[in-house]
Amino acid sequence: MTVDDAVISLARFSNGALGTFEATRFAAGRKNGWFFEINGDKGSVRFEFERMNELYFFDRTDPAHAQGFRSILATESIHPYMQAWWPPGHIIGYEHGFTHSIYNFVNAIMRDTPASPDFVEGAKVNAVLDAMSKSSETRKWVAVPGIVITPMARV
Repeated sequence: MTVDDAVISLARFSNGALGTFEATRFAAGRKNGWFFEINGDKGSVRFEFERMNELYFFDRTDPAHAQGFRSILATESIHPYMQAWWPPGHIIGYEHGFTHSIYNFVNAIMRDTPASPDFVEGAKVNAVLDAMSKSSETRKWVAVPGIVITPMARV
């Protein structure tokens, strides 16, 4: 493959943690295979975009006979968005992510509170992407620069 539609990046965080980021449009067999996984010395958690109702959790402190990933349904009545979803056990759809974003934005306007994500968070994401690109070009570790944004006066 000669196109830049696949990337793998290594990351070192300020707390000493290591990370990998991988993206491609050409993962055979995947329809919408986005996932996030965090692994630590005491356990792991994984969210898969193709299975939005579930969170996978592993706890190394579980008894040996019970160790393994378990699936936790995310549609329980205690979830903060549950009042906008179908009853527990019904699926969360792709559109819910967009609906939640709009809800959060409108809610921030109504309550006169900062919206999230905001421009600063977007700038931070772009700083990470720029550092990844520079690292790829130079084949060296590249620090992500701090983002300093001067707040604008409210109008």
